[in-house]
This record gives sequence, structure tokens and C-alpha cells, in this order.
Amino acid sequence: MITTPWSEAQGGPNTRPGAEATRWWYPRPALHHLGRLQAVAQLNDAELDALVEQATVDAYDEYEQLASFHVVIEEHLAVPFRTTVLGVEVTVTKIDLLPGSGIVAICSRGKDRQAIGILDLPLPTPPPAGAEWIDAYRRWAP
Repeated sequence: MITTPWSEAQGGPNTRPGAEATRWWYPRPALHHLGRLQAVAQLNDAELDALVEQATVDAYDEYEQLASFHVVIEEHLAVPFRTTVLGVEVTVTKIDLLPGSGIVAICSRGKDRQAIGILDLPLPTPPPAGAEWIDAYRRWAP
């Protein structure tokens, strides 16, 4: 697996004022995955419908369907990954299901944490593995 360091210019998540930046290593997808990841972004309606069906097959009502999407996104989306939110680079550390908010991405930068709706989260290019489940959730979402 290829890794890249957290940029020292960005400070890293454990940097204290006056302290030297801590280097962090985040996995990057191997190059042979890039073709598959780019293809994921171009799923057709039938493929998205099949993913929706797969996620909700045993769910009886809307809440169970939402919970089912949470489970499949949490299982398949490769985290952590970095993305940019409002011009600030953040790390998506996990996926959660919050009452009143639905499925959210827990984003962090340093000591700060913020839940952002998974449908509002800008994905990096190429998207992380498993991003097709977010597209399926977007297709299903009321």
C-alpha cells in the first residue's frame, strides 16, 4: 500500500502552538484501483437501483431503510480519507447515524470535530472506495 505524509505545512492533527508538526501517514489507494474508482462515479440508474435494492432488501419502513444505508456505507466506504470543506482540508474519520441529521460523516481537523451530512460532503477526486453507496443513498433519499 502506498502512503503519503500529512503535510508539515498543514500542521498535522497533533500540532500544538510552538511545537513541531507531527507527521501522519494516511493510506492512498494503489494505482490499479484508480480506474475502478473513476468508473464508480459513472454508475447508471439501473446499477444505482440495484445498490438501493441490495441495501434495503430486509428493511420494512423508512427508518430501517435509513439504518440499512448507514450500515452499508459504514462497511464499504474507505475511511479515513481527506477532503476539502469550505476551503479547509479535513479528514473524514467515520460515518455515523445521528437522530435528526441522518447519515453523517464525522470530519476532523486537529482537535476539532464536525458532523456533516453525507449528501453534503464534497468527495475528493478520485472518490474513496465505496463511494458508490453514497450515490445509491442519494438516489434513495427522500
